[in-house]
Amino acid sequence: MKPLTLVIVSIFSYNQVQSATLQSCDSLVYCQGDLLDTVQRAEIFEDSKTFVDMIQVNPSSQTLQNFERLKQETNNNPTKDDIRKFIDDNFVMEGELESWTPSDYNTDPAFLKKIDDVLVRDFARNLVNIWPTLARKVKADVMENPDRHSLISVPNGFIIPGGRFRELYYWDSYWIIEGLLLSEMQSTVRGMLENLLSFVERYGFVPNGGRVYYLNRSQPPLLTLMVGLYIGASNDTKWLRKHIGTLERELKWWLTNRTVIAEKNGVKYTLAHFGSDSGTPRPESYIEDIRTCAGYEEDTRKEDCYKDIKGGAESGWDFSSRWIFDSQGGVNSNLTDIQTRRVAPVDLNSYLCQAFDQLSSFYLKLGNPAKAYEWKEKADTWKKTIELVLYDKADGIWYDYDISLMQPRKIFYPSNFAPLWTQSYQPLSGRQYGSRAAKYFKDKGINSYRGGTPTSLQQSGEQWDFPNAWPPLQELVILGFKRSGDSEAKQLAESLAKRWIDANIKGFNQNKEMFEKYDAVNQGQYGGGGEYTVQTGFGWTNGVALALINEYYVDNSLWKKVIHSVFKT
Repeated sequence: MKPLTLVIVSIFSYNQVQSATLQSCDSLVYCQGDLLDTVQRAEIFEDSKTFVDMIQVNPSSQTLQNFERLKQETNNNPTKDDIRKFIDDNFVMEGELESWTPSDYNTDPAFLKKIDDVLVRDFARNLVNIWPTLARKVKADVMENPDRHSLISVPNGFIIPGGRFRELYYWDSYWIIEGLLLSEMQSTVRGMLENLLSFVERYGFVPNGGRVYYLNRSQPPLLTLMVGLYIGASNDTKWLRKHIGTLERELKWWLTNRTVIAEKNGVKYTLAHFGSDSGTPRPESYIEDIRTCAGYEEDTRKEDCYKDIKGGAESGWDFSSRWIFDSQGGVNSNLTDIQTRRVAPVDLNSYLCQAFDQLSSFYLKLGNPAKAYEWKEKADTWKKTIELVLYDKADGIWYDYDISLMQPRKIFYPSNFAPLWTQSYQPLSGRQYGSRAAKYFKDKGINSYRGGTPTSLQQSGEQWDFPNAWPPLQELVILGFKRSGDSEAKQLAESLAKRWIDANIKGFNQNKEMFEKYDAVNQGQYGGGGEYTVQTGFGWTNGVALALINEYYVDNSLWKKVIHSVFKT
C-alpha cells in the first residue's frame, strides 16, 4: 500500500507536480494535499497565510476525515460557502501564542539618558516601549498537541516582527537583538538565541520562521553573528561553550546544502547561493505561486519555478528584480522568470564569511586553536573568493554573480555593500574599498533620496525594489561605510543615518506606528508593493533605529566595545 502522502498527490494531482516532488513539509493540512489545495484555491482569505496559521479543532486525522466527508457530500465540488463552513467548523484563528512581558524589560535603559537631542530621545523611548507589545510565548497546547498547529514550539519567549508575522523569524532576529541589547534585555536575547539554536538541534538548520511550512528553506545565516553580539555584551563563555557545536552544525548545513560552483575566467570557485529542494507552492502564498508558475507546462520547469520562488523567500528579499532574468540576463521581466539559484549573492557570501571568522574567534576564546584555525581558513578562503569573483575593480563595488552566464550582474542593490558591513576584505584595505564604494553610491545618485537608500532602481512592483527602503539595508550601507574607516565614507554614513532617523521620526509622529519598510522618495511614508499590505510593529525597524541612534547620537564606549568584538571597528 502506498504511503498516504503519495496517494493523495497521485489521485488529485493538486498542483500538477509529480508525486516524487519534495514537499514543503509532512503535514497533510498545512503543507500539501487536497485540503490545502482546495482551501487556498477558494481564496476564502485575502492573505493566503491566514489559513495555514489557523489551529485545528481536532487532531489532523479527524480534520482530514471531515474533509473527505465534505468531498463525498459535494461530489468533489464544494462551493466557496461549503469550504468556508468547513473552515469555521474545523479551525480557529487564535490560541497558539500569549502576550508576555519579559522579566528584564526596562523602560529606562541607560543609553537613553545619553541622547542629547530631546526629540530623538523621546522617539527612542517610544521604541523601547514597543518591545512588550511584540513579546510572545508559545502556549502549552502547541507543545502538547503539535499535530493541530503549524506553529513550531520553542522553549522561551521571543519578540515577533509584527503584523502578519506573529511567529519567530530568523534574520529579523539579528536587528531585534541589536535593539534588545541596547535596551538592557540580555535574558530575552539569550532566550531568543536558544530558540533558534533549538531549531538547529531539531532540523539541522534554522528555518525561515517558526512554522512547519517554512521547513523547506532557511533565511540569511546570521545566527553566529547574533551570538557574537550577545557574547560581546555578556562575556557568557559558559553558555557559548554549551552551544558552539550547534553553531558549527548550522554553518556546515549551509556549506553542504547551499554551495555552488561559479566559474570566472576559466577558474572554478565555490560560493553560496539561496535555494530550496522543494518544488511545490509555498503554503502561505499558495495561490500566488500557482499563478506565477502557471505558464510552465513541463513538470520539471514548474518545479524549478517553485524552487526559485522558495529560494527568493530564503534570501529574505521576497521578491526582487535581483532574482529575475530576461533572455539577455537582465531584469526586464517579471516574477515568472525568477531564477534565484542562478545568483551567487554578495550579501549571503559576506554573511557566511563573517560567520566563519566569528566562529573561529569563539573557538579561540574557548581554548580550541585547532578548530579556530579550521574556521579561520574557511573565512580567508571565502574572503579571497569574494574579492576574485564578486568585486569589480573598474566600478569599485561588489556585484552579484550570474552563474549561468559567468558574469557579474552590474546592477545597483544595497546588498552590493555587504562586504563593507562584514569587513570581508583583506586587512588594512577598508579605506580604499570604502572610498570607492562611496563614489559608486554617489555616482548612482542614491544620495539624493530623502527617505532612505532604495532597495534598487528598478520599479518592478515587487516589494524589494524601488522605491522601498528596508531598515536592515540601511544599516548594511551606513555601518558598512563607517566600518571602512574612510573619512568621506564615514561622513556619508552619518548623513544617511540622520536622514533615516528623521524619516522614522516623521513617520512615527504621523502614524504612531513603525513600519516594516518605508518610501525612499517620500520621507517618512511607508512602502508598498508585493504580496501583502505593509505591516506595522516593527521588530527590525525598531532595532535598526535604536542601533543608529546609539551610534550617532550617543557617546557610548561600552556598546562600541560590543560591536568591536564582532566587527573590527
